[in-house]
Amino acid sequence: MKTYPLDLATESADNGGMFLRYTQRVKDGKEHRYWSIVENRRGANRQVIQRQVLYLGEINDSQKAAWCRSLEVFESGSGQCHQVALFPEDRQAPELSYEVVHIRLDQLRVERPRQWGACWLACELWRQLRLDEFWREKLRPSREGTDWLDILKTLVSYRLIDPGSEWRLHRQWYHHSAMGDLLGHAGEAVELQSLYRCLDKLLAHKQGLFSFLSERWRDLFHVGHEVLLYDLTSTYFECDPPGGGKRRYGYSRDKRPDCVQVVIALVITPEGLPVAYEVMAGNTSDKTTLKTFLEKIEQQYGKAKRTWVMDRGIPTEAVLREMREASTPVSYLVGTPRGRLTKLEKDFLKQPWAQVKDSLQVKLLPRQGELYILARSQGRRQKERGMRQRRLKALWNRLHELQRQKLTRDELLLKLGAAKAEAGNTYRLIDVHVPQAQEIVSAETFTFSLRKEKLRAAIRNEGHYLLRSNMAAEDPAILWQRYIQLTEIESVFRNLKSDLAIRPVYHQKDLRIEAHIFVSFLAYCLYVTLQQRLRALAPGLTSRAVIEKMSDIQMLDVHLPTTDGRLLILPRYTQPEKDHQLLLQRLHLVLPAQPPPRISQPAETHAVGATML
Repeated sequence: MKTYPLDLATESADNGGMFLRYTQRVKDGKEHRYWSIVENRRGANRQVIQRQVLYLGEINDSQKAAWCRSLEVFESGSGQCHQVALFPEDRQAPELSYEVVHIRLDQLRVERPRQWGACWLACELWRQLRLDEFWREKLRPSREGTDWLDILKTLVSYRLIDPGSEWRLHRQWYHHSAMGDLLGHAGEAVELQSLYRCLDKLLAHKQGLFSFLSERWRDLFHVGHEVLLYDLTSTYFECDPPGGGKRRYGYSRDKRPDCVQVVIALVITPEGLPVAYEVMAGNTSDKTTLKTFLEKIEQQYGKAKRTWVMDRGIPTEAVLREMREASTPVSYLVGTPRGRLTKLEKDFLKQPWAQVKDSLQVKLLPRQGELYILARSQGRRQKERGMRQRRLKALWNRLHELQRQKLTRDELLLKLGAAKAEAGNTYRLIDVHVPQAQEIVSAETFTFSLRKEKLRAAIRNEGHYLLRSNMAAEDPAILWQRYIQLTEIESVFRNLKSDLAIRPVYHQKDLRIEAHIFVSFLAYCLYVTLQQRLRALAPGLTSRAVIEKMSDIQMLDVHLPTTDGRLLILPRYTQPEKDHQLLLQRLHLVLPAQPPPRISQPAETHAVGATML
């Protein structure tokens, strides 16, 4: 009997060996090493080509050693070569105790490639958070058979993997993804109106979700609510100004003052895990939000000893006084404008510097039940000095260019305005004299010079932070570390706006607008769950890098016509490559078994047991 052997084997060592490699970069006088996992591949001319598999960024020695051990275990566990045989349809099969299906190999087809890996990862993160436990009773299927829970999973996974509009999800993304296969709705479409109607069902359960997630954060990552970070951001709309609702013009953190917006207030733990958020009108002042949020957190999680960390401009003097004088005093740590440093400069001059870390010195100044902390960071000083020097040099060169150009006074003023906007606060270090209204622009009428006193003051203040707290007994080094953790909430906002594309918003109704932000919040919960797993198990990797890497795993349908006129369909996800296997091994994840085959008949499609010969 003639057989068709098919070799299944791993590649040779010189065509798949993975190892660590780094590149060096000197930044602000300090050498940085950025690590990657690369793989040797053989090209067509037998030349070895190095392919970057994973970018890890800066990792420490212990993290590097952990990656090396994983690579050693991974490389040593390759399989052995073996063969399988396929029988054509014109051969008689042996006697078997189950149904035999003869297939026509010469008519084999591969159809409908779709993204599977990232969809599976999103469902796995959803499972780890046990969100089905929370939503199952709240989003029961409709009488018409619409499974609202599966639609919510689809909306959140879409926002996590490849965010866009609900219209795009309905028309394009769902068909080109394997969400239907993973949720048990293979071959079905998702209705646009079902997506919108699902959004309308979510907001009633927002507060309950906050409590549920707080328990999951505690169980998964052992975090509490002793320290909370609070900040605000905005997101804008591509639409005409409305007559009512929360869409309003206001201070735009997105540099889009031409667009209406809403303000989002967010509370997270120092690890970046979200605790609560609120959507407010776009013209809401930051100073008016804190008192309301303090009350909401107390109602949600009870009164307890908590420390609130905030940036300057959020708390008012009245709110800080209430926090100090409350029956259960609320601790706070807040950044202070540098204008206050000028007022306290003489008092600070009398205080000695205390070394609390290798590159951090502090001065302490008790004042009326509070403690002012003047911190001087060497690393921050080098960073601010580098930024100031680059901007000042660019501005100085630009002014020389304008001085050489032939411009009218109005043209000069316009170009100076653009230069001022680009230079920011650096512009105040230069004294610029422009021509009078009737004067011609020349080197004599348009002059500029360095304001040396202001430059000296800027140099003195570089790398300095003025903090304010009612925790006088706390270690200054701990207070500094907590304040620096505000970068975590800035990272959350960056992820929401870039990776999860929360902006711009196209919905018109306030209910849909808040539901859109709610879905983005849920997507970020999956995102930060993966981020926490990566910090512990695969340091150096980002959540976005892993999602993009897993997106390479596709699912496709192998169509095999049978001799009796039916069609054997085998849905199969592609075999993970070595980089995918390494990721799964590091994250302790196991891919599910391949979906079972199914037999398609002229009138219907149903799953049956089948044997491929």
